[in-house]
Amino acid sequence: MNVAIYGKKINKQNAKHYVQFLAILQDFGWKAILEKDLKEQLVKKVGIASNYEEFSSRQEFKSGIDLAFSIGGDGTFIKTVSYIRDSGVPILGINTGRLGFLANISTDTLEETMEVVRAKNYVFQKRSLLKIETESDIFGEENIALNEVTLHKKDNASMITVHASLDDLYLNSYWADGLIVGTPTGSTAYNLSCGGPIVTPGCQIHLLTPIAPHNLNVRPMVVPDHMPIKLSVEGRERTYLISLDGNSKSISQGEEVVVRKADFMINVVKFEDNNFLDTIRNKMLWGLDKRN
Repeated sequence: MNVAIYGKKINKQNAKHYVQFLAILQDFGWKAILEKDLKEQLVKKVGIASNYEEFSSRQEFKSGIDLAFSIGGDGTFIKTVSYIRDSGVPILGINTGRLGFLANISTDTLEETMEVVRAKNYVFQKRSLLKIETESDIFGEENIALNEVTLHKKDNASMITVHASLDDLYLNSYWADGLIVGTPTGSTAYNLSCGGPIVTPGCQIHLLTPIAPHNLNVRPMVVPDHMPIKLSVEGRERTYLISLDGNSKSISQGEEVVVRKADFMINVVKFEDNNFLDTIRNKMLWGLDKRN
């Protein structure tokens, strides 16, 4: 079994988890393949052997990798997805961060969980992604998002107008700080903090959620994910921001953005005793009331 591992910064708090995880893989007889920058940090700060294989691009996931692990929080999980893309390699997240909606395996149960993984007592949960197209090809090949695409103002106080159409039919002009186009996976991310609905994974929808809209009658909207969404920004400035899962770049006023469902999905490893409803109750304290 060839296992790809991605993580970000190594520090005193998380270094022991990497050591523990690598030891488990060695006991299993599985080969660990480390992301290049992660390997350099582990060699320098932890003192692991320098002969581990490494990867540095998504092309290496096309063959030879059976399973991918992210070690960190949800941001680390999302970055790992950018390596996996359409390779079909399943992903599992080990949480060393805070909430961990995606990276939901606790380090406290790492050994027990890995035994479950070795026994293949899990299923794959399909997660959809967004793909964007712009006239100037702003993001190049890095034009996918697992959580959301966001158009928003820069560092001035003026609101912007985001013109939106759905399947080539005019939908609305949002006078707001910005607009989020989210996936079911992203429903518990930026969408949630802006008053959007929570959506269970597997629903074939996209979410349109305005950010601080000026009009009281403008509300989040749920649309079918097979319909392309076209957006453009109008306002007092010449450029604005477009973000894919937090990766932001400038976009010119009036430039059209087309948001579609990506033509591939991500395989997320899911265990029988770990479901989405339990996650939102336990991690968000959803529905908690001292009176009950």
